Amino acid sequence: MESSLPVTTKSERRSKSKNIQNTSKSSLLMGFLSCLAWVYVAGRNGKRETMSNCLSICWQRPEVLTMEDKLMVLGCKDLERRIVETEMELTLAKSQGYLKNQLQQSGSSSGKKLLAVIGVYTGFGGRLRRNTIRGSWMSKADILSNLEKRGIVVRFVIGRSPNRGDSLDRNIDEENRATEDFLILDNHEEAQEELSKKAKFFFGTAVQMWDADFYVKVDDNVDINFDGLVELLRNRRDQDGAYIGCMKSGDVVVEEGKPWYEPDWWKFGDQKSYFRHAAGPVIILSKNLAQYVNINSASLKAYAHDDISVGSWMMGLQATYIDDTSLCCTYSGQDKVCTLV
Repeated sequence: MESSLPVTTKSERRSKSKNIQNTSKSSLLMGFLSCLAWVYVAGRNGKRETMSNCLSICWQRPEVLTMEDKLMVLGCKDLERRIVETEMELTLAKSQGYLKNQLQQSGSSSGKKLLAVIGVYTGFGGRLRRNTIRGSWMSKADILSNLEKRGIVVRFVIGRSPNRGDSLDRNIDEENRATEDFLILDNHEEAQEELSKKAKFFFGTAVQMWDADFYVKVDDNVDINFDGLVELLRNRRDQDGAYIGCMKSGDVVVEEGKPWYEPDWWKFGDQKSYFRHAAGPVIILSKNLAQYVNINSASLKAYAHDDISVGSWMMGLQATYIDDTSLCCTYSGQDKVCTLV
């Protein structure tokens, strides 16, 4: 009896050939993508030899990897892990306020480290208030250079007009030529709704211009006990991560049109309460916290109010909250002048 042999038709042969080709293409594509991944990982760390070996394994695509090949793949994995760890360490260093470049010393004629940079927030219509400050606590040092000898830099902080170069800008420039006591934020638009962003520009610019232990934001309606403020800062001089002010919290205003309205009220939880933060009239940051704001300013969220914004930036950091009642305000007069206790 004759045994029948299996017969393969032409159509079946074409189908098998097509399946093999598709499988080969898929394998080649996967191999190519794997190579790109290894090239990226090795290239990030500058390991040319490792990259070359990874490519060799990828292109040869052996069906069975030797022990040496497996160790090579493990080496690539280890390299990727070390890159991730290094990036995490770099992020931590940035969060602690480390900068790659040294700070400029252009704002300090003596070149020595200062105790504090005090930025007095002011606006285009605040000349009367500025003159009042110049005749009160700022005048105790006679002139700014003598104040700097005591380790203090004071500047009125203002941005630019929405209509750049108009009379508002020209008046500030003229006043600054006469007094030389302004820090003009050229990249900031001076407007009530932009006050939160002003905090970013002030701390970021000040920390680049002057090397100081503290950076202080003060409103121009604050009557400062200057000697008391200096003594407070000296007592905290060796404390990194100091976030100092009259700490408070309270209800979030959720109704549009009311004073202190917060458009992002829904982010503050079911109770709609603000977190603990330094009240707006006086905010003090130590050097490394100010550097953190400078480094990360592009990604820091600005809320409706500057004190809330700064408080939100401090929440994720190893900041030491210092609640000092001497920085709490009592308001008086039609102009709501804030007198520190």
